[in-house]
Amino acid sequence: MEKFADEAVIEVSSGSGGNGCVAFRREKYVPKGGPSGGDGGRGGSIIFSIRNNLRTLAHLRYKNTFKAENGNDGEGSGRYGRHGEDLEIPLPPGSVIRNAQNGKLVKDFTGKAGLEEAERFIFLKGGNGGWGNIHFKSSVNQAPRKALPGQQGKTVKLKIELQIIADIGLVGLPNAGKSSLLERFTNARPKIAPYPFTTLIPNLGVLTVGDINDRKDIIIADIPGLIKGASGGAGLGIRFLKHISRTKAIAFLIDLSDENFLGAYEVLKQELTAFSPELMQKKRLLVGTKTDLPHTKENLAFLASEYPDEKVLGISVFSGEGIKELGEEFMHLGDDK
Repeated sequence: MEKFADEAVIEVSSGSGGNGCVAFRREKYVPKGGPSGGDGGRGGSIIFSIRNNLRTLAHLRYKNTFKAENGNDGEGSGRYGRHGEDLEIPLPPGSVIRNAQNGKLVKDFTGKAGLEEAERFIFLKGGNGGWGNIHFKSSVNQAPRKALPGQQGKTVKLKIELQIIADIGLVGLPNAGKSSLLERFTNARPKIAPYPFTTLIPNLGVLTVGDINDRKDIIIADIPGLIKGASGGAGLGIRFLKHISRTKAIAFLIDLSDENFLGAYEVLKQELTAFSPELMQKKRLLVGTKTDLPHTKENLAFLASEYPDEKVLGISVFSGEGIKELGEEFMHLGDDK
């Protein structure tokens, strides 16, 4: 299976401007016509745009060099050269552009996936076209043989990073039920199976709550399962931990049918704190899953008693128990307040 593409290094070049032209009018009854050299066309620009249908940077994996079109040279009879076509590079929402040489931030696209209008960012403007000799006529020089070359385009190497944007991030050990919950809540169709690391890429879904007069869309991200040592690279490693950094809140899913359900939350807290202590400062919720299975109700009560300062809810995706209440809680967690 292909590796999830959330980073790419590309080289982009704006187009050079066309050269100005040296030319003179040559008409039947004007033996000494004045200058008529036109200007060169402007070079094409490099433009980045957000496309909400893109979820990864896979389209940049096999093509990593991008060059806008050069402007055409000016011509006689005052004809200007054609402008070079701009080159537009599409990116998914949540993309961050940095200078690959020094790491300096170039552009941070922060619009919500699927909810914002497309953004366009002109990164490198094309070179200006050179002036033709029509610009250099003067009282002392009626026949200038001077024209300017077009301005050269620029080349920059960039690093593109993708950080998934969501209101709620679903975090849990493998098989905690994150993908099943996402499918139940939204129209997302993640791959679901009872073995570790079924989810290999972050999945996004939109949960719509409220009625037509008070509708709210909440973006939910199913982050691939974490294991002990993930912050140091174990399992799927830190590759996906960074995708939690932009969520407004975190829902920790705990499999209540697992005999080690109580230790699961501690493992998750440790890994998130090791990656970034700020993650544990976000609004959070503990969600005990699979309450339709034997002994899970007792385990849910025990989980709540062990963490009296945490909000704890129990759900069953199979029976629907607690799903409505969880949706309402997600609505509050997704608020900007």
